[in-house]
Amino acid sequence: MIKVSDTAKKKVIELMTEDGFDPTKDYVRVGVKSGGCSGLSYDLTFDNTEKENDKVFEENDVRIVVDKKSFLYLVGTTLEYSGGLNGKGFVFNNPNANRTCGCGESFSL
Repeated sequence: MIKVSDTAKKKVIELMTEDGFDPTKDYVRVGVKSGGCSGLSYDLTFDNTEKENDKVFEENDVRIVVDKKSFLYLVGTTLEYSGGLNGKGFVFNNPNANRTCGCGESFSL
């Protein structure tokens, strides 16, 4: 399961609405793909379709969909949002990551 902080929830709802998605029906698709300076990088998009091998759950009123392969890398991760002076944006706090890059957008196991 992926946890969603209150600040991330507010920003997700705001961005989904701006992009024409309905936060009560549509999903935040979270995934992992090859790339980034540490080997793997996070992928976050909005989606209104559930695929055959997706895991679907709701956390803090945010509907999340994750493909099976990515789910293995993301179990226990918390999605947070930092809107401070450094303007980081969404941040993944992943307890499975052995190493992360300075920007927090990629990791390795």
